[in-house]
Amino acid sequence: MRISRPSALSAAALIGLALATGALAQDSSRQSIEDEGKGAMERLEGAISQAKQPRGVPAPKLPDNAHPAERRRAFEALRKRAPMPEIDAKARAALDAGEAKMAAERETQAKRLRQALGLEPSEMEAIAKVGAKPAARSWVPVLFVSSSMPVPVLRTYAAQLERVHGVLAFRGMPGGLKKVGPMAKLSAEVLRLDPGCEGPNCAMRSVQLIVDPIVFRQHGIARVPALAMIPGDPTEAYCERDDESPRASHIVYGDSALSGLFEEYARLGGKEEVRDAQALLGAR
Repeated sequence: MRISRPSALSAAALIGLALATGALAQDSSRQSIEDEGKGAMERLEGAISQAKQPRGVPAPKLPDNAHPAERRRAFEALRKRAPMPEIDAKARAALDAGEAKMAAERETQAKRLRQALGLEPSEMEAIAKVGAKPAARSWVPVLFVSSSMPVPVLRTYAAQLERVHGVLAFRGMPGGLKKVGPMAKLSAEVLRLDPGCEGPNCAMRSVQLIVDPIVFRQHGIARVPALAMIPGDPTEAYCERDDESPRASHIVYGDSALSGLFEEYARLGGKEEVRDAQALLGAR
């Protein structure tokens, strides 16, 4: 049997292939070493950066797949970290400032919520209350009258009610509720300081005048004039009140001066209710 020998060309090819294979293996090994070294450096830099963070920041965490030697070196570096009191003090100060700012913001939001729920007055209401005069009494003098009464009598009562911050109450309007003109004219005649003044620039008395059939019904007013000391605010729109709204404990009838009506009211048991009004009426 004939035995053939590899030619010189085949030997050279085999040698070249072996060299190429070795070079590729060497390049692959070098690239793997570089990649592993680069990853280790990135992990180490991250650990050092986290180690330099101020107190209160979570402790640095090594990757789960870190090599034991890398873990050991990282923890040794953390233990050898030199203390930095200035940075720690700044970090604590920043933390305290942040907590104080958060608490202030939380209180502001809570205050707005209480205002929205009606549990706390708003800033505008607080300012208005500062400028407003405190109420000197708990009962408001309300004099029930009618448009059929003489205008001079109504003017006299208006002058007296102005001094005690009282209210003139009408059951309805002359000419009916559909005609505002007659009531506006009567109001001007009653409240005008100068009865001979004409026009919108005339000075008026500071007396509230209301048209309220419900307050008449609540107090069973059958004739006028009549006096009642009503707790609360009797000038609130009657369409917003109900039959359970506060009412006077006594009713005094009689065509007499307001001082005489107060005296009769006190005699009926309402001495405390008319005390402040009597003081205002007697003041000169």
